[in-house]
Amino acid sequence: MSEEVITTRRGAALVITINRESRRNALNEAVAGAIVSALDVAEAAADIRAIVLTGAGEKAFCAGGDLKPNADGTPFTIEAADPRHYVARLLRRMDACRLPIVARVNGHALAGGFGLVCACDLVVARDDALLGVTEVKVGLFPMMILPYLMRVLPYRRLMELCLTGETIAAGSGEAAAIVNYAVPAAELDARTDWLLARLVDKSPTGIRLGKQSLAKIREMSTDAALEYAQFMLANMARTEDAREGFAAFAEKRPPVWTGR
Repeated sequence: MSEEVITTRRGAALVITINRESRRNALNEAVAGAIVSALDVAEAAADIRAIVLTGAGEKAFCAGGDLKPNADGTPFTIEAADPRHYVARLLRRMDACRLPIVARVNGHALAGGFGLVCACDLVVARDDALLGVTEVKVGLFPMMILPYLMRVLPYRRLMELCLTGETIAAGSGEAAAIVNYAVPAAELDARTDWLLARLVDKSPTGIRLGKQSLAKIREMSTDAALEYAQFMLANMARTEDAREGFAAFAEKRPPVWTGR
């Protein structure tokens, strides 16, 4: 794994940290590839129940693509003969991840960094962290992250952010649709741990199949979604975790999850 991304355990969670503090944790090909690899490792480990994505230091979660001239692995080029962009690969992998991904926004999340935040399932942020898409200020537009911005933001607010390049504070009222919890910097870890504790004691199977279903249903018509959902619900009810959940409820005891 690249030294630009480090992983640590936090109880039942795997913490993935973009370790490019001197470059404001900017995204390049090595970083994207290492995050994908870390997601693979997390999903393969039976004792990992959640993932935290964060940045090194206290200034930036991720400042987007590396704008430094001739930066290694810049996201602003693509191989014409093999157009499989690594940012698209990373976002698809995050989409497909069946573990909940929590963004721990330790600093500003801008451009592609804001896209990463929107691609996560839950968000805990410093209340003074700035969020936004600033690409228009350098003659670009937030292309590949648009599908994720559109899932989270109302259309007209999204257009204003994209066309003006302005930012919003994570602790402001208008960020309520983006951020689950915005807290002072000193409380960021405590709030993240509190949220993780509410995730990792739940059924791994229920979460895994639920995330898988949500990813499919989001792209379906209402009728197709209902058709799919009825079979998924019946399938989930046959899992060991569901049977254990029903039994624990009836016996008034905490469930013991197997993840099967």
